[in-house]
This record gives sequence, structure tokens and C-alpha cells, in this order.
Amino acid sequence: MTHTPTLHSLVDETIAYVPTLSLAVMNETQELLKSRPQHHLLYAAWSKLRGRFAQDFENSLLPLLQAARRGVDPLQRSAPLSLDSLSLVDEHQALQDVAVAHVVTVVEDLSKSELHQLGNFFAALRGIARPLKNDNPLRAALFAQALNRAAQAVDLDAEGRYALVRVAAQPLAAGLQLLYRSLCQHLHEAQLAPLVAAHASAASASAAANLHMRQFSSLNAPNTLDRLAQRVDEFNSRPQRLSQPSAQILGPAVNSGSGADLLSRLYDQILADPRLPAPVRPMLARLQVAVARLARTDLSLLRRQDHPTWTLLNRVAAHSMAFERGDDERLSEFLNYVAEQVQRLVEAPLLGAHQFQQVLSDVEEFIRQQAARRSQRSATALAALEREQQRSHWQQLIREQIKAQLLDAAISPLLRDFLKNSWTEVIVQAMVLQGRDSAEAHAHIDLVDELLSSLQVPGSEAARVQLRSKLPGLIARLEQGIDSIALPATKRQQLLNDLMQQHGRVLRGQPAAAQPAPAPAPRRELSPEELLQQLLSDRESQAPSHWARNEVDRGQLPTVPVQLYSESSSPDARAAVEAWMDQLQLGQWYHLFVQSQWLTAQIAWISESRQFFLFVGQDADERHSLTRGALEQLLANGLITALDEQSLVERAVDTLMQNLDDKL
Repeated sequence: MTHTPTLHSLVDETIAYVPTLSLAVMNETQELLKSRPQHHLLYAAWSKLRGRFAQDFENSLLPLLQAARRGVDPLQRSAPLSLDSLSLVDEHQALQDVAVAHVVTVVEDLSKSELHQLGNFFAALRGIARPLKNDNPLRAALFAQALNRAAQAVDLDAEGRYALVRVAAQPLAAGLQLLYRSLCQHLHEAQLAPLVAAHASAASASAAANLHMRQFSSLNAPNTLDRLAQRVDEFNSRPQRLSQPSAQILGPAVNSGSGADLLSRLYDQILADPRLPAPVRPMLARLQVAVARLARTDLSLLRRQDHPTWTLLNRVAAHSMAFERGDDERLSEFLNYVAEQVQRLVEAPLLGAHQFQQVLSDVEEFIRQQAARRSQRSATALAALEREQQRSHWQQLIREQIKAQLLDAAISPLLRDFLKNSWTEVIVQAMVLQGRDSAEAHAHIDLVDELLSSLQVPGSEAARVQLRSKLPGLIARLEQGIDSIALPATKRQQLLNDLMQQHGRVLRGQPAAAQPAPAPAPRRELSPEELLQQLLSDRESQAPSHWARNEVDRGQLPTVPVQLYSESSSPDARAAVEAWMDQLQLGQWYHLFVQSQWLTAQIAWISESRQFFLFVGQDADERHSLTRGALEQLLANGLITALDEQSLVERAVDTLMQNLDDKL
């Protein structure tokens, strides 16, 4: 008797298969690394991990599957980060997302049909009409995530782990194909074939639509609008080639040759765009009045696709389409503002391109301000995150500065060490939290001079009395700084006791340091023979002897695949990346792969150095801070894209061009 498959039964079968899968991935990865010379450095590091890989993989995977069995999305996004825990995603962390995305792609390419059937089945269990990838609790992303976590135990740098995950992706995909086929077989045995194929036609239609859009995209060029006008002129010059039915289909834009008719046809297509949110249509329809007036005097409107008028339409549409809900408060606020600007254009007695350009600039500024407001509550933390990246550099500078101040100071070794190390941390901590030029940071810097001054023997009784009155406040400020770095209690007490003894000596008219540090003994001049022998000794002790005489952990050596850097070494590729990064600005919306999931988010903050970026999702609590390097990693691997890559006007022009091409 065949049992009807359920969520629990399919997940239970997967859990039972995990040990077999983990061993297969381990053994096949071992063979791939061993048999390919380019992976011999990876193989050295892998050899140390192999004994525990299967267990690490299972320990990472089983909690995800158990969550799936409970009906919880195993990869649901974690709770929003608090401001105190907000962190930056750097290029090494982004590389993990790149690795996970690669594994998911390999698995999905190999098991496309099976995953489609399973996705339909799980969507049907939830009563969802249109299945989404996340409806499948056994989707490829679970296994990719577990593989990536297991790889983190390997003694490699981030790029080496990335290379290892790429090698293991194929064995994992092969193992999962067997699992998915088995699960689908259960569905067919239970006569659920119609159910799992229910969305096949819709998926095919969607794929065809995507292909159609890609074909349209290939036609895009800066002068597409001009090409459309030229194509219309060609049709008008050969009216005999069009049959009457064809002429009716193409409409008056083709037959009359009138610019007004062409504009009307183009604008109708813009308003008919299925991706245009419903609340935007009335406002753009109102704008058509001003656009039609401008077309009478500005002949470049129907020739230049970069005309401010079309750029305005594209910007309004692209920003509006980023919102998931038409009743979103931010979308309503935006459309109300744009409607006011449109009314200004409609009521203007004279119209020119410069007025549309001004409205475009105002709209861009509104978008930037609206986006900036979304980052206000985390602006302080983000600024601290940016400054955190300067910590090591600032520590070096401050330490050198204090070292120079202490050069001739007659103080105890304990205090000297404290000021060069612990107090340097105090100063830098204030710089990171409050700002490099903050009053608190400057107060900590000034305290070094005040402390050294307090350890000078007073020249008179009045100076001694004045020093005695200042010491309690000076020590209190010192303790306040110590608290900021949580110095251990024992070290704290040792320092205060030492300082008390030094101040006691100073107040009694004695030097602060009980015994001045002995001066270094003068160096004896070496004879020519001794100098030659020293040079020979130095030569023997150089780096090559280290590699020859010490055991080298080859697992730490670079293991990056050549193809990872092949494009970045190209000047053209580097220039393209730089140009892409330079055009990033507040308010733009992107689709990006972060923390192993795709999300739609808006740039809400960019640091002054343009090295750090804050993305805020549809939910204001969904915040992701990324470094420039992380964005470049995502860009190089196709894991970030602007939502408005093909503009509203381009899609309208492409549709009209396709109509014309179909009638040739």
C-alpha cells in the first residue's frame, strides 16, 4: 500500500539520507582534490579536515532539517540587529555568500525538474497558488549553507574556503540529485503527478517571458528612441508594403508620420507597462499633458532617450516599483510629492527641458532625503563602524606619538608601558566611539601631558600645594579612561599603587622614578673582519632559511582559483567596476544576495569615504552594512543588480520596435 507523502515523511527520508550524503560528498571531494594538480594546496588543508568533515556537515545540516520538519522556514532571516550589534559585511564575508550562491546554482542546474516538482508539492500543502523557491524546505540553499559552514573549519583563508566549496559543489549536487529523484518517485507512486506539474505551464510562460525580456534588452542602446523614430520614418516612406490590417495594428503613429502620434503611441505603451504600479499611472497620465506641450517646441524629445523628460519618468517608475505594496506609506509620500511637481509643469505658461531637469533634480533630492531618514536611528552606530576600520591605523599613530612624549620622561617602567599600550587603547576607543576630533579623545590625549607634568618635582611650596590639589581630579579622569577599556582589576590596582608611590616621591621633593633607567652601553666599533662576519651571518638568517628549516603549513598559502581574479586584472574590467561603484547613490534600490538569501533593499547611507554602505530592506529593521569590497565581490559574481536596469521608457520603445519588426 502506497502512503501519501507528507512534509514529515519527505523530511524524515532526507534526514535518514544525510549520513550517506555526507560520506559521498567527503569521498568525492577527496578524489577531486587529489586528482587535480591545481588543487594540491587545497588538498593539504583538506587532509587535516577530512576526518571531521562528515560530522561537521551533518551537525550544520540536521538542525536546518529539523526546523523544516516543524514547519519553520530553516533559512528564515534572523531577528533584526540592534544598533549595538550592527556589523559590516566585508569582502571575506561576501565571499561566503558568493560560495553559497555558486553551490545553489550547481544543484539547481542538475535537478531543475525535480526541484520544480517538489516546489509545487510543498506549495500545494500550504495552499499557495504560485509556488516560490522558499516554499521548498528541502531546497538547495539548505545544503549549500551546511556545506559552507563545514568548510569554515578548514585552516584556510576566506578565498581558500571559497575555492574548497566550489570543488565540493559538484559532489553535493550529484548526491542531492539522487535524493530529489527518490522523493519525486514517492510523489508519482502516490499519483500526485498532476499536482506537481500543476504550475508547469505557468513556469514555462514565465520562462518565455524572461527570454522575451532578455531579447528586448539586447536591443537597448542609448539611441533606441532615435532608432524608433527612424524606423517609423521608414514605414512611412513605404506605405505600400503595409496591408490595411497591418496598418490598423500599428496605429496612427506609423501611418501619419506625425510626431504627436508617435508620442501618443509611445506614452500609451508606457502607461500600459504591466510592471508599473497602479498608483503611479494616474500621475504619469497627468504628466502627459506637459510632455505633449513640450514636444511641440522641443524636437529632441523624440530623438534623445537621455532627455530629462524620459529620465524623470524612468526615475519615478523605478523608485515606485521597488515597493512591494501599493499602500506603502513611503510610496504614498513619494507620489504625493511628485504629483505636486507634475502640477507645476502642467500649469507652467512656458515649458522647456530645463524645467523637467529641475523637477528631476528635486525628485532625486527627495528620494535621497527619504532614504537618509531610514538610516537616522543607526547613523551613530554606522559612523562608529566606519571609524572602527581605522582603529589599527590610529593605534599605531597614537602609540608613536606617546612614545615620543615619553622619550626623556623619568617615570617607572610600569607607567611607561601603561601609557604606550593601555592608554593608547583608551584614546583610540574614544576616537572610534565619539569621533577622531571629539572632546573626549582630545581630553585623553591632553591627560598624558598633564600626568607627565604631575611627575615633575615642584619648584616651590606653592607649586607643591597646587599639585596636591590637582591629583584627585587627575586620578579620577585616569580611572574614567581605564573603565572605558575594562582594564583587569589587578593591572588597574598595580598601576594606581605605582602612580601613588611616584607622586609621593615627587611631593617629598624626590624624582618620580626610584631608579632611572640605565643608559645603554656605547657600542664598540667593529673591525673590518667582524663586520664581514656579521654581514655573512645576517645573510644566512634571511627569510629563505625560515622556509627551508621550519615546517610550513601549506594550507595557509593562497589557493584562489585563477578565474576569480582573471577579470579583475583587466584594466577594462577594473574601470567598469569603478564606474559602477561611482554611480551608487542614496535612494537607489537593488536586488542583492546577502546572508545566503536574495533581498530587495535601498541604499540609505554612504560613508564619506564611500567605503561603507547601508542597505535597508522593505522592512525598516532589515539592515545590511557592506564594505566596498563586499559589493565588488557581489558585482563580480552577478549577485547584485539595480532594479531599474531596463527603464520604463526602454521597455515601451522595445515593445513598439518589436511590433514594427513583426510587420516587416
